[in-house]
Amino acid sequence: MEDKKVAVLLLEDGTVFQGTAIGLIGTTTGEIAFNTGMTGYQEVFTDPSYYGQILTMNTAHIGNYGVHDEEIESEGMKIAGMVIKKFSDGYSRPSASKSLQEYMIENKKVGISDVDTRSLVRHIRSKGAMNAIISSEITDLEVLKKKLQEVPSMDGLELSSKVATKKAYEVKAKKANHKVALLDFGVKKSIISCLNDRGCDVKVFPLDSSLSEINDYNPDGYMLSNGPGDPSAMPNSINLVKEIANSNKPVFGICLGHQILGLSQGLKTEKMFNGHRGINHPIKNLITGKGEITSQNHGFVISKESLESNSEIEITHIHLNDDTVAGIALKGKKIFSVQYHPEASAGPHDSRYLFDQFVDNMKN
Repeated sequence: MEDKKVAVLLLEDGTVFQGTAIGLIGTTTGEIAFNTGMTGYQEVFTDPSYYGQILTMNTAHIGNYGVHDEEIESEGMKIAGMVIKKFSDGYSRPSASKSLQEYMIENKKVGISDVDTRSLVRHIRSKGAMNAIISSEITDLEVLKKKLQEVPSMDGLELSSKVATKKAYEVKAKKANHKVALLDFGVKKSIISCLNDRGCDVKVFPLDSSLSEINDYNPDGYMLSNGPGDPSAMPNSINLVKEIANSNKPVFGICLGHQILGLSQGLKTEKMFNGHRGINHPIKNLITGKGEITSQNHGFVISKESLESNSEIEITHIHLNDDTVAGIALKGKKIFSVQYHPEASAGPHDSRYLFDQFVDNMKN
């Protein structure tokens, strides 16, 4: 990069990091988070679940393989901003279409590089999730502090409506055996692809759809997608999912969809001290006893305590790092959900069997 412009990262607790501007020259705010994945930055940056978050990448080099037209999870970057150590303006992959710098400018995203990300991640790990501001146009810390005070907390923030579709649309499989109604809270394209690959036509519905509108499609099953924000701030969606769960058709929830399913059944969710974000999170399937390495991105979780007093729901998966709830199933129904991303992208494909399980539920 030719002109190295100074950028500042200020955290809510007053911690300051100085670095170099990347992407658009400007100012951005959001909740600071970190991702432990070593690869797949483009899929991560375009994942709608990251909306409202300034993302710190743990990997030292970002941008070195550029941007590929097909490696997207939505139309454009969804992160609020980016914090990295070493930024590569050039790229070496022949199939890439542009540099990450060009992609950031195109998507109007502000970032900062040359930051000691190891120190930053250790700080977030010990102090917990908090808001932050990046600026490459304002260096006056007092001005930045005032701007940061205006940023709402992620706790209680509804964000799905900012990224979910406003109009229903259909994505057909080459050879379809089933019809899936997908409730969009901020869906990743790979979830739709995983269903298409298994012979499912998918109709994606806005989150404010009514059950009768969804059922006009006559689906064989319902998919509850991932998405950003606090699930407890979505009472209408919780009520809709409760109606869906009462319909006795197969249901599969992922991430935010999993949390909303839990809330619809009287469970509680809670904000985590630090979320799970990365492509190397260990999960144990309590039904089979097998372990799986998973892709994750969430800052809220279903409360284990609220599950212990509910005899109608069983825990199917746990996170092995901190014993948090990673999957549930409604007893006597073909309804289940997981806190992580079985479609991965980026990430390992250990958990794609869950899509097969959902399709089997629709077959039977």
